[in-house]
Amino acid sequence: MAAELSTSINIKEPRWDQSTFVGRAKHFFTVTDPRNVLLTNEQLAHAHKIITDYRQGVVSPGLTEDELWRAKYVFDSAFHPDTGEKMILIGRMSAQVPMNMTITGCMMTFYKTTPAVVLWQWINQSFNAIVNYTNRSGDAPITVNQLGTAYVSATTGAVATALGLNALTKHVSPLIGRFVPFAAVAAANCINIPLMRQRELQHGIPITDENDNRLGQSTKAAQQAISQVVVSRILMASPGMAIPPFLMNHLEKKAFLKSTTGLHACLTDLCFSFSLVFATPLCCALFPQKSSMSVSRLEAELQEKIRANHPGVERVYFNKGL
Repeated sequence: MAAELSTSINIKEPRWDQSTFVGRAKHFFTVTDPRNVLLTNEQLAHAHKIITDYRQGVVSPGLTEDELWRAKYVFDSAFHPDTGEKMILIGRMSAQVPMNMTITGCMMTFYKTTPAVVLWQWINQSFNAIVNYTNRSGDAPITVNQLGTAYVSATTGAVATALGLNALTKHVSPLIGRFVPFAAVAAANCINIPLMRQRELQHGIPITDENDNRLGQSTKAAQQAISQVVVSRILMASPGMAIPPFLMNHLEKKAFLKSTTGLHACLTDLCFSFSLVFATPLCCALFPQKSSMSVSRLEAELQEKIRANHPGVERVYFNKGL
């Protein structure tokens, strides 16, 4: 009979070393795998049970270490790290490739008229709002009014920015005009993410010591977390939205593209999708999921509280969100 799996494996942390970019990349290639979207509720519930039982010292009969880690990554892909709630399907990072493949392909194809820009920017920013809410940091509840205000302000601001940039296409070359969707996405991310996560900026996010003992709430930590997410999201979109404009501007001069209806949109989407498969996990890996900062960079009152109650703590840790 095979020996029972040890209960000493630390599944609170990822399988790979998160202090290195390569380790974080391996982690996020697993978490953002688009195939995770296809998992059934039964498969998610099974993974949830395995992880919950293991954390309580109960090992499922016959469970191997590889099966445990597979269950952990299924669990991580679908359940929020702070609240433990099952995340909205299209808001999960594993849905980024299929959802963005559709939306961004349309944004980059239908960018020449104002109604088209409004429609696809609104759809894109609504999707981004769902992603930003789903992958927020912290476990504090958000009221319907707070969520509604954040959604309206985020989508309105982002769409207005896109329209303003779209107006520039009338005064620039067609090639430059193709970069308008990317500029709009970059600017909109700077608006959408902070507004959808404004509660964190107002009230702070949970911070802990290295042993996960909660020390308080910090708005300074929230600022760092959201800044890192904004950078990651902009860079995530850059390969797929910066390279296709050059390629399509060249291919549009070819006879085969002019004579084949729909081929332009297909090629644009294919380029973007291929880039996104790699850009999503690699850009998520730019910063550790469990981010940290020095106690000296926290709010003055929080510094005093930590130094008085936890004199040996020099760094605090927090979930930055995605």
